[in-house]
Amino acid sequence: MKVKVRHIVLSLLAVSVIAPIFLYTDTVGTFFDPYSSRLDFLDDVTAFSLSGDTRRLHVVPLETSTALKEPFGILDSDRSTNSFPNETTEHKSTRVLSAAIEERQPQFSNPVAKANESQLLAISLEEQHTQTSSKMNQKEHSANESDIMTEAADAQVRHLKDLLIRAKVYISLPAIKNNPHATRELRGRIKEVSRALGDAAKDSDLPRNAFDKMKAMEQSLEKCKHNQDKCDALVKRLRAMLHSTEELLRVHRKKTTFLQQLTSKTLPKGLHCLPLRLTTEYFTLNSSQQNVLDQEKLEDPRLYHYALFSDNILAAAAVVNSTLSHAKHPSKHVFHIVTDRLNYAAMRMWFLHNSPGKVTIQVQNIEEFTWLNSSYSPVLKQLGSASVSDYYFRTHHVHSDKFQNPKYLSILNHLRFYLPEIFPKLNKVLFLDDDVIVQKDLSDLWSLDLKGNVNGAVETCGESFHQIDRYLNFSNPLISKNFNRHACVWAYGMNIFDLVEWRRQNITDLYHRWQKLNHGRQLWKLGTLPPGLITFWKRTHTLDRSWHVLGLGYNPNVNQREIEQAAVIHYNGNLKPWLDIGIPKYKNYWAKYVDYDHMFLRDCNINP
Repeated sequence: MKVKVRHIVLSLLAVSVIAPIFLYTDTVGTFFDPYSSRLDFLDDVTAFSLSGDTRRLHVVPLETSTALKEPFGILDSDRSTNSFPNETTEHKSTRVLSAAIEERQPQFSNPVAKANESQLLAISLEEQHTQTSSKMNQKEHSANESDIMTEAADAQVRHLKDLLIRAKVYISLPAIKNNPHATRELRGRIKEVSRALGDAAKDSDLPRNAFDKMKAMEQSLEKCKHNQDKCDALVKRLRAMLHSTEELLRVHRKKTTFLQQLTSKTLPKGLHCLPLRLTTEYFTLNSSQQNVLDQEKLEDPRLYHYALFSDNILAAAAVVNSTLSHAKHPSKHVFHIVTDRLNYAAMRMWFLHNSPGKVTIQVQNIEEFTWLNSSYSPVLKQLGSASVSDYYFRTHHVHSDKFQNPKYLSILNHLRFYLPEIFPKLNKVLFLDDDVIVQKDLSDLWSLDLKGNVNGAVETCGESFHQIDRYLNFSNPLISKNFNRHACVWAYGMNIFDLVEWRRQNITDLYHRWQKLNHGRQLWKLGTLPPGLITFWKRTHTLDRSWHVLGLGYNPNVNQREIEQAAVIHYNGNLKPWLDIGIPKYKNYWAKYVDYDHMFLRDCNINP
């Protein structure tokens, strides 16, 4: 009996003492399969059941004891780089930390401790990621701050202006007017802020006390806000101010347009001085020095002949210089320049004194064309009429029409319709405006086949104002029956004319017939493009757009690549490159063909 009791006691003792030890250490299971026991335990640790919801902990599993270990503390090596080509620094740190942990632990370690180490590893990785993200956020934040600082360089200036507007609104309201103290205080604040604001364009221009003035104004406006309980009066006053501002803006825009037109038609002092200086020098020459032209070249149809009609000496010089600087055979190029009586001597003197190489340059006076008179040319008769003078110079016509440009009163502008008469022995002529710059050799234009057409030009399609109905009066039956209102127009400024076809098709007579039909400007306004579109209708050969790029005299957004690749660039518009109002980024294309160190230019104070 005692023996049985002793066995029972020993069994209970074994169950109560030895079993917990086995359950806790699990040494037997580890002895047989240490790796499987560790994985099983990690699976148990990473799964918790809380109120029936099983969630997994993101514990990073450790490398096996049989894995190849790397030397502890080496973050970058040839071997590790080759083994893990896309591995980030964070992953390398993970492997090094894992290797260090395994180096320090025995082979048969406690699973709970390993789980804790895994959790520590995960926490360390999270801290590394947090630090990296924090650094990146700090960099982004600093970049954003710099952008904000750049954009807000005039924040205080704009805020001060807003405060002034609010103060002026409040001071005009009845509730504030009836309060002498508030009115006096607001007027004082307005003076202070206006004095502090001055002509400042950015915050750095403001005086040191500007911030104090701003705060004082804000406090005064806050008081007025409490005194003004009716919003209707405030809204009405703001609407009135908005309407007044819009009307003022419209008036200023109108004045700006007028002043721009006036500036573009006004001769700068330097350009007025230059022809006077040249004329004086010209009349000091003897007759033999004044006549040095090779007459045979002037009528040789095998050469490349240019027609340039201008009263602007500097502009004509830039056209000639740019053309010859890109010409493959300059000696084969002949320029025929026609100017008016006032600038004839000066133009002659300039090209006598500045003849570029072996090129032939002829300067003619329009007064020498005795055949060009009002009995022959209808346009001359129209330009001399009282109705045209009334149209241009009477006050009530100002701003009424974009075609009211005094240059259209000059017969020089209409000489382009009389090329066969001016050059009776030539077959082809390249017409150039005086506001163009040549950037490539143009000799290939003379060999182009115009396919029976008279005019070779670049079309300017793509915009509504480049359609023919913008230039002709399609309400007139003569226009609507003979032309398509949606047809594209072409550009003057660089045109190759076949004078043989011109004479054969009798283009000059056709031009005269349409000019006579335009009595009283019923078909088109004055100018040269509208009659050109009519005269050369279905007689124009379209050239590639790279030959002629327009818009440098009015459009600041001309494609830069098109400008660089163009054979000819055209400053059509009011913003000519020799004027102060010219578009700055386009001026250098023109200025590099003007010698500003020339004696006459220095004497007249003409600078780039």
